[in-house]
Amino acid sequence: MSKSRRASTKPRPRNAAATRDAILVSALRAFADRGYDGVGLREIAEGAGVTAMLVNHYFGSKQQLFSEVVARAVATPIILNQENIASGKPAEALATALVKMTSADEKPQDGFLLFLHSASTRHAAKITREQLEKHQYKWLASVMRGPHSAERAGLVLAIVAGVQIMRQMIGLSALANCPPAVLTKILGPVFQQLWSGGAAPRTPRKRSR
Repeated sequence: MSKSRRASTKPRPRNAAATRDAILVSALRAFADRGYDGVGLREIAEGAGVTAMLVNHYFGSKQQLFSEVVARAVATPIILNQENIASGKPAEALATALVKMTSADEKPQDGFLLFLHSASTRHAAKITREQLEKHQYKWLASVMRGPHSAERAGLVLAIVAGVQIMRQMIGLSALANCPPAVLTKILGPVFQQLWSGGAAPRTPRKRSR
């Protein structure tokens, strides 16, 4: 056997970052599909092409893995993102993005399904709350002016989640069949009231990573 042939049979070094990312991607899909209680580490490992032992090596436990999946999801929001908030007309941008994302031809985002399907599990809900309050919610509340900014930020998150559930998941006819322009026109002032709180507009700060 030639030297080059022998060299090719040696195991390739594992790319730790790529392996970790593959596990997180597999976990997000699994948790989004079946929720925290409906998924085991073995299934997640198979989806990533690794062993359950390796998943434990990188994340320690299913709970810690779930926490990191949630942290990644809240760090990359689709609607409440930097671009929409800094658009100059955040309320209009949020309404437009929400209506577009919940249209009949759009597939529900894995991050949203992750929260929805795991909310009934107490410790999974606790992890989700902690990550939201630490990242997305904290940032949103920090760029809102006027009284009760913390409560108003929470209501923005609640409306976004509520419209996703009622329009996209349940398909409530009044919302699912409403022309996008009409629904955007209705939602715009709602977001505007919550956003401004009766105060003058404020230029948002960039999110810290």
